[in-house]
Amino acid sequence: MTPLLAPPERAHEPILTLPRPMTLLLAILFGIHIVRMLLPAALDQEIIWVFGFVPARYETTLMAEQIPGGIGASIWSFLTYSLLHADLTHIGFNMLWMLPFGSALARRFGGVRFFVFLAITAVAGALAHLLTHAHELAPMIGASAAVSGTMAASLRFAFQRGSFLSFRRTPDADAAARIPALPLLRALRNGRVLTFLGIWFVMNLFTGLGAIEIGTQGQSIAWQAHVGGFLAGLLLFSLFDPVPRGDNEDAPELSPADISPEENLSSRDV
Repeated sequence: MTPLLAPPERAHEPILTLPRPMTLLLAILFGIHIVRMLLPAALDQEIIWVFGFVPARYETTLMAEQIPGGIGASIWSFLTYSLLHADLTHIGFNMLWMLPFGSALARRFGGVRFFVFLAITAVAGALAHLLTHAHELAPMIGASAAVSGTMAASLRFAFQRGSFLSFRRTPDADAAARIPALPLLRALRNGRVLTFLGIWFVMNLFTGLGAIEIGTQGQSIAWQAHVGGFLAGLLLFSLFDPVPRGDNEDAPELSPADISPEENLSSRDV
């Protein structure tokens, strides 16, 4: 997919305006949950078993064969679990974290890249959960692995001068989202990035960020899925990023005014 040059005459988009991919994501997640709320409880439970991520599904046991969904669910549930939430509080909490980071990433990546990136980080979260919860029968649901992925990816540019977490943020949301990113190793030596990473890991370990297991003993935080999505977002960001960046370790941080029109790329929705 070839990025398109941003039209010079396009009006600046305010920071608080949601990009279309984020609006679509919110509509999908809340739409799915509202439909589930209208279903009988037994049918909704069946949906959780068929589309939630169940590690025990991958065991070669008689119990695994009795889990609803069959072979198909063993494939699609790596992604579909991230579309389900336990209640409105659960989905609202996830979207509260998604809004600032996901919006910036949606503006930077454009619709196609953004949704593919969310899918990959969700799958990474499911893999991390599978590796750490072998034989677990409780279904895992929630978008927080993908949320964590967007947070990690945004760290590569969010604290750069002019971007949305910097002290000198530009009011143009699109320009703020397209500040050239730091190389990974340089980002990991940035004090603000390291501080955010420390806070995130502490919050994740003690409170979790929204992925849960639903079982007979209630709900528990599936924090390993968050870590899987976060690491995938941090490491795979460069494969999706359409904005060119220099690898010069001593290069100064750039602001939107430093970016030429040819470099001011915008991968818009298709």
